[in-house]
Amino acid sequence: MAMPDEQNTPTPDQPLNDKPELDTAAVWLSDEEKLAAAHNEVAALKDQHLRAVAEQENIRKRNVQEVQSARDYASRDFAFALLAVKDTLEMVLKDEQSTPEQLKMGVDMTLKNMVTAFERAKVKEVKAEKAKFDPNLHQAMTQIESTTDAPGTVLQVFQKGYTIADRVLRPAMVAVAKAPEAAATAANSSASPVEPQA
Repeated sequence: MAMPDEQNTPTPDQPLNDKPELDTAAVWLSDEEKLAAAHNEVAALKDQHLRAVAEQENIRKRNVQEVQSARDYASRDFAFALLAVKDTLEMVLKDEQSTPEQLKMGVDMTLKNMVTAFERAKVKEVKAEKAKFDPNLHQAMTQIESTTDAPGTVLQVFQKGYTIADRVLRPAMVAVAKAPEAAATAANSSASPVEPQA
């Protein structure tokens, strides 16, 4: 009786054949399977792509909603802080028996509430008096001749300016120093001498 290992061992009269004979039907079927696998992979990739596009669209819509919500409610805290100012003003208007000193005290309390609301909203007053004129923060309404202040120095503030979070909310309306006309004329004549005409 032959052992199983002996059955698979080639005999000397059999040619040694390492490669099995190719079955053309099996090769053809294999190509069809490869094509089907490729179609399945393409379908899976299309599905992944469509899901990614849908996810991006959902993120975009969510961001638009969040931005709109932020716009709608951005002033909420500031408006809430201003309610105290409104309440104080209404109390002062209803009070018919207050003395001028009490009215002044009420106005002072109202101003303090307003300043607190501005601080919370990052609204800051532009420092203009005796500052160098800055066109980003100041709006020159007029020029005043001055011998004591350097040209370009803010001499007078007509209306205070304000910034909000480092952006100009309203520029300060100011009067700016300029050199006196006589001094300016002398400076111009010494800078460019004029030849006498004959």
